[in-house]
Amino acid sequence: MIFEFPNFVPALAEIFVVTMACLVLLVDLFLSERNRVFTYLLAQATLLGAAVLTVSIHDNSTELTFSGSFIRDAMGDVLKVFIYLITAVVFLYSREYLLARKLFKGEFFVLGLFAVLGMMIMVSAHSLLTLYLGLELLSLSLYAMVALHRDSMSASEAAMKYFILGAIASGILLYGMSLLYGATGKLEIAAIAEIVGQSALDDLVLLLAVTFIVVGLAFKLGAVPFHMWIPDVYHGAPTPVTLFISAAPKIAAFAMLMRLLVEGLGELHMQWQDMLVILAALSIVLGNVVAIAQRNIKRMLAYSTIAHVGFLLLGILSGSVAGNSGAMFYVLVYALMTLGAFGMVLLLSRAGFEADAIEDFKGLNERSPWFAFVMLILMFSMAGVPPLVGFYAKLAVLRAVVDVGLVWLAVLAVLFSVVGAFYYLRIVKFMYFDKPEESAPISAAFDMRAVMSANGLLILGLGIYPSALMALCVTVLR
Repeated sequence: MIFEFPNFVPALAEIFVVTMACLVLLVDLFLSERNRVFTYLLAQATLLGAAVLTVSIHDNSTELTFSGSFIRDAMGDVLKVFIYLITAVVFLYSREYLLARKLFKGEFFVLGLFAVLGMMIMVSAHSLLTLYLGLELLSLSLYAMVALHRDSMSASEAAMKYFILGAIASGILLYGMSLLYGATGKLEIAAIAEIVGQSALDDLVLLLAVTFIVVGLAFKLGAVPFHMWIPDVYHGAPTPVTLFISAAPKIAAFAMLMRLLVEGLGELHMQWQDMLVILAALSIVLGNVVAIAQRNIKRMLAYSTIAHVGFLLLGILSGSVAGNSGAMFYVLVYALMTLGAFGMVLLLSRAGFEADAIEDFKGLNERSPWFAFVMLILMFSMAGVPPLVGFYAKLAVLRAVVDVGLVWLAVLAVLFSVVGAFYYLRIVKFMYFDKPEESAPISAAFDMRAVMSANGLLILGLGIYPSALMALCVTVLR
């Protein structure tokens, strides 16, 4: 065998991030508590540098390297840029919260950067091994981040639950991958797709592999009935960690669905479509119904996430370019919306006060009309109220489902979206029609106020002009 030296250019951003993450880890060891802001600045510089590298090598071509296990394509470049953007905003939103609770430590930023690296590898994976490597790097970083507050029993309990259930999900997914390898003899996704296309579609080993892979993916996404970890982890983890888990990893999960199901097992679409139909329907129904009973906003948004995962699956299960681009549009919009929603929780928090109860939003309009308006935009968009961007995201996936003849599923999704609007509108009612229980003024740094405002206005702007982002999603998946 002749060893070919790999082309490192497609993976420049990944190489830069892993180098900088190690550098941040070393630098943080020699910093005092007073100078730890340099760790934060280095982490932000890492994300900025990775974005510049990704954009500089971007084009519409597809490049394979590392013996076909790594792919750089237009979809991956766009998803990576959004991951950088969302992580940078998470770091910014989290800074004051962590400082007030003496949690402003280098571990948060280093683990965050390694989680970003895991997501980047997942996005560019073109081999079962590479995909699993990225997934485990992301998962191990998130387990540790959930337990960041070592003195909190709820955080430790959440981390333990997340670790145990995550390990089970990883085992199920790995078993499915091993069956797929056994049936095809290949690890590269393109080679698997070619062999699956030539195999009998009723091959028992292939069907068993698809079943285990779908179950593993459903665990990682938090789709019903594999959703049990999401509410407990969202509630128990420190709010900045909850914010991080709820936003950026969903983009990587979408990439994993695209690489495994659409690109690798596209010929078995009819087999995995039926499974996704059930997962999507159960997630939309249970997520929207159980969220109504929640009094903690982190748990409410956790069940909201489950419902949104159901909508994401609607686009994927359609099996069309329109459905895939609609799912990509949906996951990017969802990440921006949940970023703003948990950002508002962090904005209202202060030392000794978490602001994680829904009642904590009472009378927000009297305390800050502007941020009450921003929260209104975010809640209306999550509920799918036109003309905000959440409406167009749901419309895109529903249209794809109707186009493939699953009208009943689209009707079910619309009905339970109306049910789900109740718990979003309840927060708006508290903000505008109830008297505030908390009279303390909202105090936050200028940069957080500015980015929080921009977050809300971006949701409004994308609702007024959604075609630019939608066209981008269609272009990179064509």
